[in-house]
Formats: sequence, structure tokens, C-alpha cells
Amino acid sequence: MKHEELTKRIIACAMKVHTELGNGFQEVIYQRALAIELELADLSFEREKVMSIFYRDREIGTRRADFFIEDKIMLELKAVISLEDAHLAQAMNYLEAYKMEIGLLINFGAKRMEFKRVHNNKLINKVCTPGQALYPQTPQACLPKLESEGMAAENLPEGTARPEQAKRVEGLTKD
Repeated sequence: MKHEELTKRIIACAMKVHTELGNGFQEVIYQRALAIELELADLSFEREKVMSIFYRDREIGTRRADFFIEDKIMLELKAVISLEDAHLAQAMNYLEAYKMEIGLLINFGAKRMEFKRVHNNKLINKVCTPGQALYPQTPQACLPKLESEGMAAENLPEGTARPEQAKRVEGLTKD
């Protein structure tokens, strides 16, 4: 997985915050606490980065993502009872708008911290050559397309993800 070690370090910082504060605070409280943890973990970051939103080459507004870490990971925080599809869509839209490959969506509002790793498939798929597709669970992001995409499954390398295994988002929760 691309930037796997970095995302693990970010999630570990978030878990420290959730363990210390628990749930029930406003998002900005978690954002401030996470900034402290990221500093202690020696991770560089930018908070509240403003981005312009364009439609047909015209700026129609701006939005702010919560964190950009090491110029590689976009991090969007929530403090809600549970993550919903709208939160995931927001994180995915931010990734596309910032032209970043990987993001994290972290929710501090639940009893158990929730997080999802988000992939910008529009950007990631652009690095795949013709005849290949993205399968995030495999060590190599771009692999030959599967049978349903033009290649027989029996000809794939051992351990290659099958179409039903290909995912856009991987989500886990803290134990």
C-alpha cells in the first residue's frame, strides 16, 4: 500500500488523542490535540489549507481540508456519532481537488475511533499503463486487468486480487 508506514504513524497519533480525550468534543478540539501529537511524532503538516473549487475553469468557491501531512496524505477529521457516505464523499472530493493520491478520514466522535483510508483512483489509475488496473490490496498497485476486464484470471500471478477484492476504500476501527 502506498504510504502505508506514514498512514500507520498518523493513525497511531490519532489513537493517542482518542485514548486521552475520548469522544464528545467538537472537531476543532481533536484537531488541536492531533496537531500536538503530529509534532511530537516529528511529522510535518499544514492545517486548514484553503483550496479553490473550479467548475468549467471558473472558481466557484473554496474549501479547507483539516491536515496535509508530509505533503503526501490529506487528513479529514470528523467528530460525529458515525461516519456516513457524505463524509467519505467529501474526503474523496478533497483528494481529487488537491490532486493527491491517498487520504485518511478519521472520526473521533464514536466510542471507538473510526478511520478509513481513501484512494484517489482517478489519479492513481493514471499511472497504470494500458491493459492494467488498480488493486490496492496487492504490493504492486498496477497489475494486468482481470478476466472481467479483458484477462483470464487463471493467468494472473499468485496472490493477485480478484475483481470482488478490489476496493476503493479500506476501513478499520480501533479495538
